[in-house]
Amino acid sequence: MTQIWEDNNRQQNQRRVLVFLQPVLIPDLFDLALMFRADKIILHDSERWSRKGRTHRARIRTPDGTDYLSVPILKSDRRRPICEVRIDQNHDWFTPLWRTLEFNYRNSIYFDFYEPEIYADLAEGLHFDYLNDFSAYLRKRLFRYLEIGLQADIHLTSQIENYTSDPDLLARRLHGEVYYQEHHSRHYMRQGKRRKIPDFTHPLYRQHFEGFEPFCCLYDLLFQYGPESFQIVDRLRTDKD
Repeated sequence: MTQIWEDNNRQQNQRRVLVFLQPVLIPDLFDLALMFRADKIILHDSERWSRKGRTHRARIRTPDGTDYLSVPILKSDRRRPICEVRIDQNHDWFTPLWRTLEFNYRNSIYFDFYEPEIYADLAEGLHFDYLNDFSAYLRKRLFRYLEIGLQADIHLTSQIENYTSDPDLLARRLHGEVYYQEHHSRHYMRQGKRRKIPDFTHPLYRQHFEGFEPFCCLYDLLFQYGPESFQIVDRLRTDKD
């Protein structure tokens, strides 16, 4: 009985940590670091889509710095909530996207190893109507390659009753004592007054061009480290506030 009481008391004293993100096309290491800290991951897909967000694009490394892979959306959907935004399949977006990825990563150590699967994953986007569904598919596939398992569940705000865009109020409704928000998101996500700023130092790792550019999507790490990506990912699991 004493042990049970101690376990319950310890659980009650633990802070309930929430993470507020948007459903990005391809996560980066900062996204992953927050996911590892979370008791609940809340994807804000009820907010209006913004071209400044990462729902439709992902940052990659280039010889001159960084660039973006992007998936076009229908012009008629640009004022809709993220969960209602559809991919524009009226023209060939996949060919230039893949050429950009191939051109910038073909000399990476593990590009040839993962090329067939990543090619197939991205090409699968040609069969999706909704951007939200495609990003969820890519996340699932990428986490499989990186052998990433999350302890926290992922929830969509479009499926949460009594959702509010006020982060402070939403955190209270979800019984969160602490919450974090997506990085560099002030132009497209409402910033909460009580949000916690994570103590985060971006891990440095060997990129395929000289120098280092942070906040590249996880393809950047995968193509360079492959099965050894855990060397970088495991740093995020122990780097907690």
